Amino acid sequence: MTRAHYHSTKPQKAVIYCRVSSKSQSTEGSGLDSQEHLCREHAASKGYEVVAVFPDDISGYGDFMKRPGMVALLKFLDDNPFDNFVVIFDDLKRYSRDTEFYLKLKREMEMRGAIRECPNFNFEDTPESKFVETVLAAQGELEREQNRRQVLQKMKARVEQGYWVFHAPKGYIYQKAQSGGKVLVPDPVLGPIVKSALDGFASGRLGSQVEVQRFLQSQPEFAAQSPKGRVRPQAIVRLLSNPVYAGMVYAKVWGVSLRPGKHEGLVSPTTHQKILEILERGVYAPSRVDTTEKFILRGAVSCASCGKPMTAGHCKGKTKTYAYFWCAQKGCDQRSKTISRDKMEAEFTDLLKELQPTQWLLRLAEAMFKDLWDRENRQAHERVLAYQKEADAAEAEIQALVDRIVESSNARVISALERRIDAEERRKIIALEHARIGVKPLIPMERVFELSLKFLKAPYLLWESGRLDLRRLVLKLTFSEHLRYRKGEGFKPSPLSLPFNIFNELGEKMAQMEPAVAGSDAMVPRGRIELPASSLPMMRSTTELPRHIAGMESGL
Repeated sequence: MTRAHYHSTKPQKAVIYCRVSSKSQSTEGSGLDSQEHLCREHAASKGYEVVAVFPDDISGYGDFMKRPGMVALLKFLDDNPFDNFVVIFDDLKRYSRDTEFYLKLKREMEMRGAIRECPNFNFEDTPESKFVETVLAAQGELEREQNRRQVLQKMKARVEQGYWVFHAPKGYIYQKAQSGGKVLVPDPVLGPIVKSALDGFASGRLGSQVEVQRFLQSQPEFAAQSPKGRVRPQAIVRLLSNPVYAGMVYAKVWGVSLRPGKHEGLVSPTTHQKILEILERGVYAPSRVDTTEKFILRGAVSCASCGKPMTAGHCKGKTKTYAYFWCAQKGCDQRSKTISRDKMEAEFTDLLKELQPTQWLLRLAEAMFKDLWDRENRQAHERVLAYQKEADAAEAEIQALVDRIVESSNARVISALERRIDAEERRKIIALEHARIGVKPLIPMERVFELSLKFLKAPYLLWESGRLDLRRLVLKLTFSEHLRYRKGEGFKPSPLSLPFNIFNELGEKMAQMEPAVAGSDAMVPRGRIELPASSLPMMRSTTELPRHIAGMESGL
């Protein structure tokens, strides 16, 4: 038995249902107010008492039970089972624009004994009226599908023209374009923060995804945009690998391959490519989430016996606590043998003090650097032509791949060709970027080399500053692998980064040529530092040194 059997009197009470397709229409427009006004006028003309209004500001597509306003309306009817209600809505399209859900909602109303009324349509209990109602519901669904198709086609066309049409990534906001529509522009607040994170990861200043996460969470403006102020690891991966930050757009869902965008990139395509390469191969990053000033070497020192990173912690004594490092690897002969943190850090400071090349080596390195700089500038024009030629070759390859896609009907072949097109698009974009900037330095050579030289003269000065960020910088720029330590023997020979290796080689050659000078020009005592087994250089950036280095010259 349905609830309709309990109703025998003429309904005197009414509820109104209003709906717009988005929250912006409810806040910026007057759609809900206009609908409510029209429905109230209809209720007044029929002598109904309006007892409640239920608004919705979401799309009509999908299950009506996902609309908060409609759910509240049905619950209201359930809570008042013995009252007669008329449900008034402005238009059939406001009720539902999906035929299946329209008919389901109609049955839900009938089961609750509610009578539906609409100022623009007369509901009658006749076959003809029911047929027209169903046709109008189907027409609403057709219009919705057609509108959706047109919107998707326009969005795809915009992406093909180089415009990003999806949600603006953090660091960007949308702004009206002079040519029409909207275009991404850097967010004046979040943009510089995201740029600093991307540049820092590419240069090595932020040596891991964890450090990028820590940096972003330390920025109040960025952290405020994340749940509970915590940036999730997945968000870091998406941020680092998103080509939109390099001024490019794409849309895999519509088959639109990577291409230059109309918006300004926060970083260059070259920097973005370097980030992708770092993500693919991994990075050496002597740091971890819980690294603090108390255990700055944690994560950077490994056991000389087993090669596993040492752990660190405090042990309680009778009157105070003591900080120690030790190996926790099962089966290692050094397991649980504690080393005082202060002793290890003092030995590490002594190790850094030994990394001081002589003035002669520094002057020689400076002369070599300037000679290389001048030669690179002379070859810049030739490289521009080479990059332009590479871009043309990539474009020709793309056209050939497109022709093969047109001729192919195999889905797997088409998918493989699309991946190759995407790779060629990246190659072309990067080549054009190199050709555009002319491979010219962004800052004067003297400034770049000055910062690098100050670090190379005495890295221990940065370490003794006591700043956590500067100490991390020293660890990443000085050593290419984890330091190895054995109790009773101290630090074992560990591979240095490329600049210090060069100084070692120059010192050895100088010793062979002039033995008398070797004693004064050798950079470090024999046996303490060894060259890495591989001759391949590991890239380290010194152009990101903080401004605090600027005062080091006076202390040397």
